[in-house]
Amino acid sequence: MAACLLPYEQDGKIARSAFEDAVGRTDQAGLKCAVNMDTGYANYLTDQERSDVLSWTRRALGEDKPFVAGVFVEGLEGDLIDLYRRGADHIAEFGGTPILFQTTRFHEWSASQIVDLYATICEPYESVLGFELGKMFAPNGMIFSKEVIRGLMNIPSLKGIKHSSLDRGIELDRLALRDELRPDFRIYTGNDLGIDMIEFGSDYLLGLAAFCPEKFAQRDQLWEAGDDAYYELNDALQYLGNVAFRESVPAYKHSCAVFQHLLGRIPSSEPHPQCPRRPEWEAEIISDCAKRLGYLL
Repeated sequence: MAACLLPYEQDGKIARSAFEDAVGRTDQAGLKCAVNMDTGYANYLTDQERSDVLSWTRRALGEDKPFVAGVFVEGLEGDLIDLYRRGADHIAEFGGTPILFQTTRFHEWSASQIVDLYATICEPYESVLGFELGKMFAPNGMIFSKEVIRGLMNIPSLKGIKHSSLDRGIELDRLALRDELRPDFRIYTGNDLGIDMIEFGSDYLLGLAAFCPEKFAQRDQLWEAGDDAYYELNDALQYLGNVAFRESVPAYKHSCAVFQHLLGRIPSSEPHPQCPRRPEWEAEIISDCAKRLGYLL
């Protein structure tokens, strides 16, 4: 999966047409789209904007194509079960699969409280995904204890979890536990600094894949075919990831906008107005990444 970037016009308005083009491009490449994610500025959008994104995604994909969308409840008051269910229900209305963002309320909870909450939230749905978001991405995130992960794997309708610790060791532990307890449970790597985790058994839901989904699709095809060209392309994509996901990590979304603007895919290199920004020279280093991937600028 690719976590699609939400592009902006120079005047700060959402570039709807460019977003729909990105969703279509991702689908045509053979990757599933994930929207209202960290890459889509879910933490900055209004409820109406998140709803608009769902509508545009369904429009771009047509009636039947599946997609994933984030349920973001941070900062909202009220019962968490109700808040998550309302978000998940709204996504389901558009034919999407909800993925549950964490909230800072979890930070003081026991493992059993977190697992029980997820079990209750997920019960009515056929398919839900979880999310472990490291605090380097957003302060509401947390990396769950092994006890929590073990409990989450026992929830039938929770089909997998996106793991964004940027730590190979922790992710390898997740994979070992998956193999032991529930082999059909998906571990979607969010390690943009270790995109070769697919070699170790992870699937992926990467913000980096938003930069150029067609290159990720090509990489995957080479891997499946056992073609040694996989390694060169993977290294070029990892170079892009190392540049884009340097400190401050949340500014990778500005790097993504710069990259896509250089390729002529979005109308400006502007991120969401509240997103941390990269320096003025970002286009120079990003253009080097694009050239290594074979793009003619």
